[in-house]
Amino acid sequence: MESKYRRLYKDLLEKIERREYRPGDKLPAEGELMEIYGASRDTVRKALELLAEDGCIRKARGKAAEVVDKSKFNFPVSEIASFKEIYRYSNSKPRTFVENLEIVKNNKKLMDALQIGPEDEAFVLERVREIDGEKIIIDKDYFSRKVVENLPLRAAQDSVYEYLENEQGLKIGFAMKEITVHMATDEDYRLLDMGRYDMVVIVKSYTYLEDSTLFQYTESRHRPDKFKFVDFARRKL
Repeated sequence: MESKYRRLYKDLLEKIERREYRPGDKLPAEGELMEIYGASRDTVRKALELLAEDGCIRKARGKAAEVVDKSKFNFPVSEIASFKEIYRYSNSKPRTFVENLEIVKNNKKLMDALQIGPEDEAFVLERVREIDGEKIIIDKDYFSRKVVENLPLRAAQDSVYEYLENEQGLKIGFAMKEITVHMATDEDYRLLDMGRYDMVVIVKSYTYLEDSTLFQYTESRHRPDKFKFVDFARRKL
């Protein structure tokens, strides 16, 4: 038998999808939802948590939940998540196009970024991400072959992290990220549906295994209108 909080979650989700609650609208407060649905506070909170996990609402302590505009998807700065994982619970339709997958060596700039020697090798993986029919992200990933010895095309087309963790047994630990804004390049205009935009948001990431081994450097280029970058911050005294 389906739990009460899941029935409540589905009813609220249906109302959001039918746009009875539109982006920016506030949902009824927890107390109101308890009255409307004859539910306990725990049931209401569990249903709202599911909606928040799906990216449908934004919650803040002491305030009513707000319906999120899903045309602008939250990009998690403080998490290490694959494109597939980010969109797992989204109503959007993502697609990945592999532009290039090759092994390179003697590229000093790249080898320096990966902290390996010039005689070492690295995988270069370039992908374009399409969301709801628009190409809006270029992902350029570079993997040290001292750690990632093999990278099949099927993994590049699906989820590299899933392949590395589940098939290669690697333990991904943490990442350092840098976010900047730059003028769009000829490549951006060629590969992305830039429309009227002339800037891109660039996220550079250095990703490490749990033992602090650097194995990946990434440059991700985003069309600026579709993504907002979010983080959680706590004041330190």
